[in-house]
Amino acid sequence: MNRILIVDDEEKLRHILQLMLERQGFETAQAANGEEALQLINRYNFGMIITDLKMPVMDGMMLLREIKKIDPDYPVIVLTAFGSIESAADAMEEGALYYFTKPFDEEKIISKVKRYMRISDLLEEGRIHREELSASFNFSNIVAESQQMLAILQPAAHVAQSPQTTVLILGESGTGKELLARVIHHNSARSGKRFIAINCAAIPHTLIESELFGHEKGAFTGADKQKAGKFEMGHGGTVFLDEIGDLSMEAQPKVLRFLQEREFERVGGTETLKSDVRVICATNKNLEEQVEKGTFRQDLFYRINVFPLTLPPLRERGNDIILLAEHFLQRFSQSMGKPNPQIEETAKRILKKYAWPGNVRELENAIERAVILSRDGTIAPETLRFLAAPGAAAAEERPFELPDAGINLEDMERELVRQSLRRANNNRTSAAKLLGLSRGKFRSLLKQLEETEQ
Repeated sequence: MNRILIVDDEEKLRHILQLMLERQGFETAQAANGEEALQLINRYNFGMIITDLKMPVMDGMMLLREIKKIDPDYPVIVLTAFGSIESAADAMEEGALYYFTKPFDEEKIISKVKRYMRISDLLEEGRIHREELSASFNFSNIVAESQQMLAILQPAAHVAQSPQTTVLILGESGTGKELLARVIHHNSARSGKRFIAINCAAIPHTLIESELFGHEKGAFTGADKQKAGKFEMGHGGTVFLDEIGDLSMEAQPKVLRFLQEREFERVGGTETLKSDVRVICATNKNLEEQVEKGTFRQDLFYRINVFPLTLPPLRERGNDIILLAEHFLQRFSQSMGKPNPQIEETAKRILKKYAWPGNVRELENAIERAVILSRDGTIAPETLRFLAAPGAAAAEERPFELPDAGINLEDMERELVRQSLRRANNNRTSAAKLLGLSRGKFRSLLKQLEETEQ
């Protein structure tokens, strides 16, 4: 923003400043007092305001206070007579960036104006970026119309307004758990602070505590300096613990303590630190089963299971498959310069029939690949031939191979469980669907199979 507003009751001084600034490429506007200045500020955008302090009608100090009500970050430089330094100091306390005494040095004032205008531009870019980011993570911008997804988004919108509540997001890989966590963060009172994501499965067990809580210098080999952990760095914001089901048993009690007390010590340290963060957890594992097996602490499970949200797999989201496919198609066609983004009806039927074991992530990758293979952005059946590779769609159409007639019923059930798991790439929910069984019934058969094979 290249326009500067000059506010002074001396016309000659306004003219001098105008010439100085316009020689440097800035646009200017003028006002004779604070009241005129406010009228202009309410009508136009200015990158900076330079104002005298002593003026009739509304002086510079009152103008400064009114400007800060409009925008606390509005850059203001004040001018004052040499004998009124105390007034300039008061203006700085009210939020002025800098002050110059009259008569002022042209070189110094131009130097300061250029510097603060660059800062103003950066602040404006940051504000626009935050607004765009906030808009992109609005609940209304999530591509979904299925009842299964709407039933999740409504409670998610409610919990976003409770910035202290711990949230547990469940669902298969690729269903969008991190996206939902980010949406909750950006629609909460913490949206202006950091969102820090940690994949608990990707960090070695020996390093996870250091990542979460930080460490002191010399705490272990390679710790050559003090390091803040993610909970400390995320103060005021949100920490997202992805794949929390893979958190080591050694780290679990420390995470539990942090969730209960919001306090911790760095690895190798003795000082107790506090941090105000909201924790959102996610996993594609069945934590209740892990509790039963003794690989996940029951008290930690209860502590993170305050507000559970289960994202449905893509195959259960009905027409969302086509909505998402068209959303990805528009994005990839635009970036690749393909002029005719559309999905033929026969291709839509293929997309809806495919079981999508990799969920939304797999669909996004498939559409990107299809756009690359297409000539103009039109997705036809031939651009989706790769979906005919061994997968859930083929598995649904191919009949199961029944064992020999002499086999007993229990052995037959176990064999069908094995086949369904192979066809569903070991995805238990998909395997249960292939057999037309509930998850509970399939889990029971799978347990019997595991017991016989031990």
